[in-house]
Amino acid sequence: MEAVALYTFRATEGDELSFNKGDVLKITNMEDDPNWYTAELHNRKGFVPKNYINLRPHAWFAGRISRSVAESRLRQRECGAFLVRESESAPGEFSMSVSYGDHVQHFKVLQDRGGQYYVWDELFPSLNELVEFYHCNSIARERTVLLRDPEQFARRPHHGHALFDFTPQHPTQLHFLRGDVIELLDTSDPLRWRGRCHGHVGFFPPEYVQPIYHCQ
Repeated sequence: MEAVALYTFRATEGDELSFNKGDVLKITNMEDDPNWYTAELHNRKGFVPKNYINLRPHAWFAGRISRSVAESRLRQRECGAFLVRESESAPGEFSMSVSYGDHVQHFKVLQDRGGQYYVWDELFPSLNELVEFYHCNSIARERTVLLRDPEQFARRPHHGHALFDFTPQHPTQLHFLRGDVIELLDTSDPLRWRGRCHGHVGFFPPEYVQPIYHCQ
């Protein structure tokens, strides 16, 4: 996470970090102390007072959550949905969790000796720039997976697998059997979706269908 310094701060203790107004700091920990963050600037690390800086928040930064929680948040989300979280095993480091549509892949975000971040070969001075790069370049090697911010998600899947048989109780409803693939025409209503199956169009309960998400 990046933050802009609102005021100049001069460290008075050895574990604090000095900075000038306007500096862009890398915030590496926000949860251990209510009044201080851990930050990095010019390859120096230390504590900074939170009221001296202004965070540049991102919806994709999830803070200190576990791998399993990340998977539960991203499971069945559209391909490219992602979040960045603080590493469970290495405080101050980060991991990126990315939905591949059919499963969630985890990447360790590494740092070289100069403090540059990387997942593969490309180096970046901040997490923000790393994330921005993989919006336009595939983070996966075996297929194309581009990161997508939450506001970019189409949210509406185009097809779904029938989980159960559905027998219509009304002529406007759609008949299908377990295992059928249904083209999803309208999923805006949380109580009933509209779809096409075997050439017929009609409504059905959303809980009868598992949406399908695919990577390219």
